[in-house]
Amino acid sequence: MRTLEFFNRAVITAILIISINFSYASNKPVRAKNGMVVSENALASKVGLEILKKGGNAIDAAVATGFALAVTYPIAGNIGGGGFMVIHLKDGENISIDFREKAPSAASRNMFLDKNGNFNSKLSLKSGKSVGVPGTVYGLLFALEHYGTMQLSEVIQPAINYAENGFILDYETAESFNSYFDDFSNIESSKKIFTNNGRKFNEGDLFVQKDLAKTLKLIRDNGIDGFYSGSVAELIVKQVNAFDGIITKKDLKNYKAKLREPVISSYRGFKIVSMPPPSSGGIVLSEMLNILENFDIKEEQWGSSGYIHKLVSAMKFGYADRARYLGDPDFVLIPQEGLISKKYALDRFNLISDSAISSSKVFPGKPFLFQESDQTTHYSIYDSFGNAVSTTTTLNSSYGNKTVVDGAGFLLNNEMDDFSAKPGVPNQFGLIGYEANSILPEKRMLSSMTPTIVLKDNQPFLILGSPGGSTIITAVMQVIENVIDFHMNIQEAVNAPRIHHQWLPDEIYYEKFALSEDVKKNLIKLGYKIGEQRIIASVQAIMIDRCYIYGATDPRRNGLAAGY
Repeated sequence: MRTLEFFNRAVITAILIISINFSYASNKPVRAKNGMVVSENALASKVGLEILKKGGNAIDAAVATGFALAVTYPIAGNIGGGGFMVIHLKDGENISIDFREKAPSAASRNMFLDKNGNFNSKLSLKSGKSVGVPGTVYGLLFALEHYGTMQLSEVIQPAINYAENGFILDYETAESFNSYFDDFSNIESSKKIFTNNGRKFNEGDLFVQKDLAKTLKLIRDNGIDGFYSGSVAELIVKQVNAFDGIITKKDLKNYKAKLREPVISSYRGFKIVSMPPPSSGGIVLSEMLNILENFDIKEEQWGSSGYIHKLVSAMKFGYADRARYLGDPDFVLIPQEGLISKKYALDRFNLISDSAISSSKVFPGKPFLFQESDQTTHYSIYDSFGNAVSTTTTLNSSYGNKTVVDGAGFLLNNEMDDFSAKPGVPNQFGLIGYEANSILPEKRMLSSMTPTIVLKDNQPFLILGSPGGSTIITAVMQVIENVIDFHMNIQEAVNAPRIHHQWLPDEIYYEKFALSEDVKKNLIKLGYKIGEQRIIASVQAIMIDRCYIYGATDPRRNGLAAGY
């Protein structure tokens, strides 16, 4: 055991040194020629990179990275949650896979309201009713089966090894566990895993997850049935029901991931390929970029009050339309073509003046119908064959609803909070929703996840996405802007301080150094309200330029860009 612990310490130390040298010390991205994996966890990035080195493609590496994150980054990496994947194949085909969680069949519109009709956030965030039917396992296995080249047993084994043998906790992970010590201590199944025998963890402790290893082995040996049927399904139902939940074995058995047509738009000659509903990311990103395309943005304007005014105006319109129109497309008619059309963006652009337009006067538009969640994690991958994968997964809150499935070793999500439990009442991210995102049985809740691939001459140019709840879409947009309009390299584009506006509340959130005092004063004169300073999202990105691949992990978190 001491030998293993020493080995793991050495590996962690080496990885952190690499991460600091290449990701944090300068604005220079990591450069490679053959392949790149960028994620929020160094161990998971290394797992994906090894798959690429063995000859696997980007999809193989994405699945391996996803399972590894479920072990090494449990705050958001998961098998008990859901997510979205956008793929560009080497033959030019663009694909999106929806493995978002679903409402259980017993869910009802008013399930989170008290007897007086008031929204009860404890029910939507912490109870058994907060849990949506998980989709991550189905989504990863679906991607591997249809687009991968390697066997499941090979791509999942590194995750099994880290769960069974353990890994050494770095400072950030130990502190993250300890920050939720009281929550974990109050739930017996979680206390077993996320406390150190009832005490807090220390940096350097070996973190072993034997029950999770057993679950991953069942998935390895039985595929979909290893999770959605049999003993694991029974344990999920038992755990959820112990906390007054409503998921049944039939709900799990009936879960399916879905292939959906990506949202395709353009910005200044680049093709934007992003996630469609039930993610709001692709539509809102496209609408905001379409609005900004009408401005003549000059390189020297970055960070100016005039540029911030342009960004915020586009953000307000995008998020107002998000609230009104977007939800699960299997349940609501979404005017997607209208919302992402250049004509609609021009109509919205023409409403922008030289001063701020109050959010109370920004209403969802009429985009002429055509026939037709803060703790998340993202990883971007590019291989030597020309395949690109952009994947975002989530448990919703940090560590989901904080409940581990006893005997199975993984955390449950609290994704039901992403529905509009009461139209017009904000969720935990302050997002407003209406009828399109109301709760219905087997419906998928709206998301802000925005896995995106930007093409130049129909070849991958940018692969990016982010965690960050409601701030995801605006963060992804600003990185794209930084590269295309301001000619930053990908690390500079990711590092640059960001701002955020989401229509309601009507205020600008900003990072340190994003708004100078002069800019703040100018914005206030224009009629803006300045909100709190905060960290906005954590973009994990890749840029392909000529014969080189450039990777950038966001210094706001402790990830790694790993290439060869």
